[in-house]
Amino acid sequence: MSLVTMKELLKRASDKNIAVGAFNVANMEMLIGAITAAEKLDTPIIIQVAESRLAFSPLYLIAPMMVEAARKASVPVAVNFDHGKTLENIGEALKYGFTSVMFDGSSFSMEENVRKTNECADLASKYGATVEGELGVLAGNEGDGDVAKSLYTKPDDAVSFAKEAHIDALAVAIGNAHGKYVKTPNLQFDILKEIHERVDLPLVLHGGTGISPEDFQKCIRLGVRKVNIATANFEACLEGAMNLAGTEGPKNYFTMNEAMVECVRENVEKHINIFNMR
Repeated sequence: MSLVTMKELLKRASDKNIAVGAFNVANMEMLIGAITAAEKLDTPIIIQVAESRLAFSPLYLIAPMMVEAARKASVPVAVNFDHGKTLENIGEALKYGFTSVMFDGSSFSMEENVRKTNECADLASKYGATVEGELGVLAGNEGDGDVAKSLYTKPDDAVSFAKEAHIDALAVAIGNAHGKYVKTPNLQFDILKEIHERVDLPLVLHGGTGISPEDFQKCIRLGVRKVNIATANFEACLEGAMNLAGTEGPKNYFTMNEAMVECVRENVEKHINIFNMR
């Protein structure tokens, strides 16, 4: 139980033909809400923080809290460093005990992406950590102010990348996007199907906020084993505080804490139930 590698959870998901939810957290309330939901449903999860969010959730504060929460959980929990851009921060996360790291080299050429991803993999191997790579560019904003335009993952490139990069999971771009969707996402299931048939790796779907349960299920049937949920978690935490502010009666930090935890718990539970469907 407790702290495990992401690779273990991906194998479990593959064996059951389901997906494991990877939930971004930014503070104690979000962390408690996510772990509480996982324990209530007796389901393993991944908790993660993205490098671009470290200005709001400094690693030296959020990392020990995440790792200890995973260790104390009654269900298996992996701790992932999401969208790592620099070996310095990836290395710091590994030192704190993160069991998984993602290197985001999607903006580089294929050759440079492979080279930098393998540098990350060499570092992670010293800690026995799982490595996630990314190929293709997701539309939206990951939090660093740079709004990207979608660039679908090419199946031929995915095959080459999987052979050359030392990764345990591959994040793909099939029309999914970071942040909030302005319209219903048009996911390219034909691309996902071909990648799944040709690449022997668990696939990862980023930009999960706003995708329908039906599309989630179709992605899972086509090899997606990890789904990232970030924006919906941030919005749930805010919603808890805002809802409390609109009620009558006495309020203090502790009632706000409970309100934020509860909304995040509900959001995480909702997604876990979707990902566990067969």
